[in-house]
Amino acid sequence: MAQDSTDARASSESDPQSNVQQPRFVHDLDILIRARYPLISLVSWEESRLDAILHDLANAHGKALMSWSITRGLKRVGGARLGSLTDGAKDPLEALAQIGKLQEPSLVVLKDFHPFLNDPGVVRALRELSQDLKSTFTTVILLSPVLNIPVELEKEISVLDVPLPTFRELYQLLREIVALVRQGQKAVVDLSRESAEQLIKAAQGLTLSEAENAFAKAIANDGRLDADDIQLVLDEKRQVIRKSGLLEYYPAENDLGGVGGLENMKSWLAARAEAFGEPARKFGLPSPKGLLLLGVQGCGKSLTAKSIAAAWKMPLLRLDMGRIFSGLVGSSEENLRRAIRVAESVSPAVLWVDEIEKGLSGAGGSGANDSGVTQRVFGALLTWLQEKTAPVFVVATANRIDFLPPELLRKGRFDEIFFIDLPGAAEREEILRIHLQRRERDPAQFDLAALAQQTDGFSGAELEQAIISGLHLAFHGRTELQSEHLSLAVRETFPLSSTMSEEIARLREWAKTRTRPASGAGERASAPLQTRFG
Repeated sequence: MAQDSTDARASSESDPQSNVQQPRFVHDLDILIRARYPLISLVSWEESRLDAILHDLANAHGKALMSWSITRGLKRVGGARLGSLTDGAKDPLEALAQIGKLQEPSLVVLKDFHPFLNDPGVVRALRELSQDLKSTFTTVILLSPVLNIPVELEKEISVLDVPLPTFRELYQLLREIVALVRQGQKAVVDLSRESAEQLIKAAQGLTLSEAENAFAKAIANDGRLDADDIQLVLDEKRQVIRKSGLLEYYPAENDLGGVGGLENMKSWLAARAEAFGEPARKFGLPSPKGLLLLGVQGCGKSLTAKSIAAAWKMPLLRLDMGRIFSGLVGSSEENLRRAIRVAESVSPAVLWVDEIEKGLSGAGGSGANDSGVTQRVFGALLTWLQEKTAPVFVVATANRIDFLPPELLRKGRFDEIFFIDLPGAAEREEILRIHLQRRERDPAQFDLAALAQQTDGFSGAELEQAIISGLHLAFHGRTELQSEHLSLAVRETFPLSSTMSEEIARLREWAKTRTRPASGAGERASAPLQTRFG
């Protein structure tokens, strides 16, 4: 018999979100129906979920529920005939004509009607129907995964974006699956309350159908549903992200323990690691917004973004600003909105905006070169950073501070701005130790203190490359890696701190009064330059 050591099948009163009576969009839809809005557009992929919601609303309002599709025509939900009207009109114009003749108050759902809105005849008929329905108690709902509203109908249709399932809806789905599994006695459910909540959070961002498939896949994988399946459910989000074409999914690998130094920033992050949960909400804490990491190439900004996601067990999404900009007028702004929607749909998540200054380098100018596209995209990004409520932790990295628009640095966009300087001696020793361990070498066999002194002015990326060069030397000599190989590799390296000394000195001076140091005061490199890991 399946075992359940969890509160996943507990009563709904134990659900941390059980006090929510209904999703906000359902409340808004209910208001629109009560106000007798004739045309409403719902943007969603989830027909089955919306069918259930609309069924409940139709019953609550005492209205008939009808549905139209190009394959099944116009039918009363449940299969009953439409009284004296011809049942099953599949042609869009005929269906609209039938809806105009309905005698009883109704909710009529037109599924995937958006392709027909390119037909001037259909647009005209729908516009006339909208006028006729204003004196009735019938509402027409256009249900489609895309928003396509002709200019003629912009003032006639009210649009509602249907959010993905809430925590409570996924909680209820998990309870139902657990009950079925226990009834069938074909699998084992072994979830603590904490792991059950983590499993639900991992599924947030999926549709109910996708979540159901993910849970079923987890059970079919090994005949169990337990904490080990959290990562499997997170992996299902890759499909959602891949389909967007605007974001890249990075698997979480090394946590912050694999990052050398940066103790100030690590402490700051550790204090916020649990700030995304329900206890933090009850305590009055908002979700952390994010970080802006400044430094020069090779300082570890990218590694830090990856490590935060791994440490917090969140999916890591990379936003390439170059993908946002498009040659089509209006496409860049829409691309940013789509990327934000995808990121929010899979939240809680870490959104890594790499080299943000390259994408926004024209935002501080007149915008004459790109008809103001960069400024509009920048404005939309700033608004989202300031006002976002979804638990998306943004880690933006930048190398060229002179390309950063000053508005981006204002408090409220990010929780903190950290400057990652060159690693100090102790940090260099720690970085060398980390990279030796990754290559299955015992750090105790090397004189790391001497190597740390020899590599003053090296970045983390350059320290890693010195170890790789040393491995090449040892392999060529058919011997095991030794400190002498590393020392020789270091002597043959010209660090960036010596070739870009003026630039890095200027960066340090700028950051001194504008940012918080990621490393402790005693960790600053003595050399006048450079950075960390790559």
